[in-house]
Order: sequence, then C-alpha cells, then structure tokens
Amino acid sequence: MLQAILLQLQTAEVSEPATAVAQEDFSLLHILMMGGPIMIPILLLSIAALAIFIERFLYIKNAAKIDDRMLESIKDKIKEGKLEDAKAICARSSGVTARVFEKALNRLGSPVRDIESIMESMSNIEVNRMEKNLPLLAAIAAIAPMFGFLGTVAGMIKSFYAISIASNISIGIIAGGIYEKMITSASGLVVGVIAYMMYTYLNHRIDSVIATIEDNSVDFLDTLYKPANS
Repeated sequence: MLQAILLQLQTAEVSEPATAVAQEDFSLLHILMMGGPIMIPILLLSIAALAIFIERFLYIKNAAKIDDRMLESIKDKIKEGKLEDAKAICARSSGVTARVFEKALNRLGSPVRDIESIMESMSNIEVNRMEKNLPLLAAIAAIAPMFGFLGTVAGMIKSFYAISIASNISIGIIAGGIYEKMITSASGLVVGVIAYMMYTYLNHRIDSVIATIEDNSVDFLDTLYKPANS
C-alpha cells in the first residue's frame, strides 16, 4: 500500500513539470490564433502590404536602371547629328531616363523652353507611375493598428462580459480577453510599423530616381544645345 502511494506521488511530480513545459511551449502560429477573428483582417493587410512592396520595389528598380554607356552613346549620336540613331538607343532602353530623352528628341526643333517643359511633364508622368499603389501602402500602415485597437476593445468587452455573468471573479475568467487584446494590439502595431517602413523606403528610392533624372536631363540639354551656342 505504501509503495502504491509513493508511486502515485512520483507520477504526479513528473506530470506537473511536463504540463508546465507543454503550457509554455507555444508556437508563434498558436499565439496568433489566440488573437481571435480580428487577426484575419490584420493578416490580410500584412499580405497586401508585402505584395505591394515587392511589386513596387521591382518596378522602381527596373525604372531606375541607367546605363552610363547608353547615355554616352546618345550624347555621341547627338553631337554627330544622328538623331534617329539616338532615338533608337532610347527606345531599346527600359529606364525612365531614356524615355524622357526620347520624348525630348521627338520635340527637337521646338524652342528650348518647350523641350524643357515636355521633359518635366514626362518626368512627372514617370514619377506618378512609380508612386502607383504607394497611397494604399500608407493606408495599410494606418489601418492595421486600428484593427489591433479594435481587437483590444473586443477583448475588454469579452472580459467584462465574463465578469458580469460569473459568480466569482478570478484571473482565469478574464485571462481570455486580456491575451486576446494584447495579441491583436501587438500584431496590428507590428504590421503598421513594417508597412510604414516599406512606404518610407520606396519613397526614398523614388526621390533618388528623381534626382538622377534631373541631373541627366541638365547634362542632356547641355549636350543638345552646346553645339548650337558655340
């Protein structure tokens, strides 16, 4: 009889640590699932933000391609008076700068002010293309934390409802609402911060492209009109 009691005590001592370890061994997916239904729109927003960032990053990277040899070739063709060859070089390039140059070459013979104006207009069009969907990314950065706060409110409502119908108040009764509001708030803030970082980074890349276009445009106009002024 005494041996049976000792055996039960040893089994209880072994099972308690195992249970504690099992309770502590939460995966990230399990924790996110504990956040409740509000985690679904937050997850969708995170996927949308990532998709927009990847698509815009690749587009801007391609638009920002500048081949120095290509630019020098265009300048050489202009100096030689081979404008059609210069246009052909621009047409073969996928970069923004080449498209701006091609538009200017098509307006040769017009006053300098008109050519500068068309280059500026073309640059603005290209910038607008690069900025496509960036407002949506900024909106996600603002909306995701709001969904997190909505989860906080829902968790608090759940907690107070559980308290109102319970005969006694304990940590176990209100714990479900507490962890739900903490998980949704943290998730919404994380998605919002990352989305805003993506938005800021893409805007920085676009600003760099704009600065490069302006520098190359000034150099292009100098090449275009120096022979006529010399």
